This record gives sequence, C-alpha cells and structure tokens, in this order.
Amino acid sequence: MKHAIFYHIYPLGLLGAEKTNDLVSTPVDRLSELNGWLEHMVDLGCNALYVGPVFESSTHGYDTVDYYKIDRRLGDDTSLIALVDKAHRMGVKVVLDGVFNHVGRDFFAFRDLQKFGKNSKYIDWFSNVNFKKKSPLKDSFTYDTWAGYYQLVKLNLRNKEVCDYLFGAVKKWIAIYKIDGLRLDTADVLDFDFMKELALFCKKENPEFWLMGEVVHGDYNRWVNSTMLDSVTNYDYHTPIYESFNLKDFGKISETVEREFGPKGVYKNLALYSFVDNHDVNRAASTLKKPEHLFPLYLLLFTLPGIPAIYYGGEWGFEGKKTAHSDDLLRPRVKLNDLGRQAKHPKLLDAIKQFIEVQKNCKVLVNGSYETLLVTNEQLAFFRKNTYKTIVVIVNASTKVAKVNIDLKGLPLGVYTDLLNAGYTSISNKTALSIEVPPCWGRILSH
Repeated sequence: MKHAIFYHIYPLGLLGAEKTNDLVSTPVDRLSELNGWLEHMVDLGCNALYVGPVFESSTHGYDTVDYYKIDRRLGDDTSLIALVDKAHRMGVKVVLDGVFNHVGRDFFAFRDLQKFGKNSKYIDWFSNVNFKKKSPLKDSFTYDTWAGYYQLVKLNLRNKEVCDYLFGAVKKWIAIYKIDGLRLDTADVLDFDFMKELALFCKKENPEFWLMGEVVHGDYNRWVNSTMLDSVTNYDYHTPIYESFNLKDFGKISETVEREFGPKGVYKNLALYSFVDNHDVNRAASTLKKPEHLFPLYLLLFTLPGIPAIYYGGEWGFEGKKTAHSDDLLRPRVKLNDLGRQAKHPKLLDAIKQFIEVQKNCKVLVNGSYETLLVTNEQLAFFRKNTYKTIVVIVNASTKVAKVNIDLKGLPLGVYTDLLNAGYTSISNKTALSIEVPPCWGRILSH
C-alpha cells in the first residue's frame, strides 16, 4: 500500500442513492455502475480504490444499521463481491469504510434499548447510558454520541459482545468480499485497545491487510505503529497547502513537510494518506482563490511524501462547498457519460495523468527522503532522494514564468532532465541549478 495511488468514491452520493433508507425496499444494484469508474481510475493511473460506507444505514452511511448487510440503496452481497472481484482482476486493491465508533438509531441493539429501557440486554453495548435524564430526541435515557450528534450513538468498544459482533462482520468482509483494507472512521476518538485488537484480528485473517485511520489532529505516531494502524489521514497538509497558494506563502506547506518528513521529521518513516479534498471538506477548486493553481496543487500531491488520493471529480476540477446543514455539494451524483457538462477544468485530467505516470515510474517519490531547497512567496523547491536516485521538484504558483537558482546543498552535479516536460534539461554549475519554470506549473528534474 505504500505504492498505492488511491481513488476515493462516496458511493451513496456518486450513484444517486435516496437520501434516506426505508429499510424494507428490495435492494437496488447501483454498485455495478462503479465498473465504469474502475476502468476510468485505472486509465488515470490509480491502483487502489477507497469506497466510502456501503453497509446498511439510515441516511448518509455513517449511521450504520446492520454491519452484515450491504445498504439496499447500493445493492447486496453479490453486487459488492462482483465489484471487488473485477477490481482485483484489474490490479486494484479495495478499501472500505469501517465505522466502529458509533451506530445509527435504527441499529437493532439501540432499538431494543428504546423498547425495553432498563430491562434491555443491550444497555452495556453503548457508552454511558443514563436513565436519570432524557435525550434531546425524547428517549427515556441519554447516551454518548459522536461530536454531539444524537443520531450517532457511541458504542462501548470495551464490551466483549460488541467487539465479537464487529469482528464477526469484519471476518465476513475479508472472507466473502475479499477486501484488502479498511479506513477507520473517526479513528481519532476510537478506543486504542479496540484498534490494537482489530489490527491483530485482521492481520491474522490476512497478513497483508491494511488499516488506515481518520485522524485530524494529534501525534500520528500514536496511531501508526507496529501494534495498531498502517497509516492515517494526513490532515496536517490540508490547511497549509491551500494557504501557500492563497496567501502567496510557500513557507506554510514547507514548514509542515519539513517538520514531518525532513531530516529530523517526526513521521519520516511513516506512509501517511495524503489528499487535497474528500467527502468531508470543501472541494479543491472551491478552496483555491485561483483555479489555475489546481495544476501545481496536484503536482505537490504526487511529489510530496505520502500515499496520494484523488476524490472523485477532483480530476475534472469539480467545485463544492459544505453548507450549514449539508455535505451534499461535496458528494454529487455523477454519471461518467455526463462529464462533458460537469467538468469545470477539462485540462486538469491529463495533467494529473502526467503526475501519476511520473510518480509510478519514479520510486524515489514514494520512498525517498525529503528536504527543502528553496522557499519563496510563489515558488517551492525540494528534493527526494534515495541510494540510487535524486529528484528535484520545483513548483511555480505565479502566473508568469519563474527563473530560479537553487543551491544544490551537496546534491550531485551534472545534467538534470525534466520528467514532466519532455526535452527540458538543466546543467548545474558547481553550486547551483538555474531553472525556468512555466506559470502555474512545475518541473520534476531527475539526475
């Protein structure tokens, strides 16, 4: 998975599923529509697919009703088995969402608690059930939630019955669906002992199984280690990478990457999951002040340390912002044959293909060390290096050609060939490399 290039799909949105689940209708196979998307993402150069929540839920997928059933708005077991099988035949790994911190109010054990109250055998399945006061939703008790949302009921992951129920579901997902990994929703608030037990369980089922956690803030080493997870979402990149463009200050992202992956980097031995947008944050094209910055933004995504991921539609510059009460604009219905009308930045697709092609053919961009070479208001240069190869990356956010002189800082002298722009070379003198960089673009120079 360290060599993965992810494509991220939120299926309930992309496939146009109903906003609410009646929990009684006959399943509708929408997942088969993702076959075309598999072909698209492979053509793009991606080799791993992260599919958001697919299990039976009441609304948006993160309010799970049944971990053992595919959401009837998406299909059934046969639908998912066929999708994963096709992905594997195309050389694509498949990672699903594992939502273990909380469930929806239609979850069977919570329904039992509502019906039987203090006599329910599932009281201890949930965190801090308290019959001394009522919940805001008029239950005869209150309970812990995720972030104050009473539609999301927090599970008690220290209860063995709960863990057995969840691990039984995971066993099915691995054995029947043949998935390759899980993205753990809200891993930043998941019980650590639970995650350790989950890791042991999954690795026993499949030693190559990959666990990645959604973590926004904190020391990522607490989650990514030999006893727990393989990766987490690198939200540390998110704000600085946009500020670097919008505020004309590449010091923002440079400081972050140097702290994390530089010579003294706190995460330099970790493979973190990097992204510029996802189903929870505003689209890249709606966050950047200048749409032409999409090109150097994605160039950074595929050359900075990390496991890069594209959120569906990002390759066409889809726009979308959160509203006060909805994330729907971040998760649109999309049909592949309608993209001609929806693509805001049609040239971006080919640029991202270029970036991915370079990244896939240049392993130093996956496993090489990182060090900053140059930081200005509108230019950033850094190198990635391993025993066999040196790559110098220069990004230009200016709308004009940039002429930069880079102090080589002990890097090898000689000819540097641009992997991104065929025919361009630069020859270093004894101390520096002089380069011209096109506007809102970059160079990936190989020695």
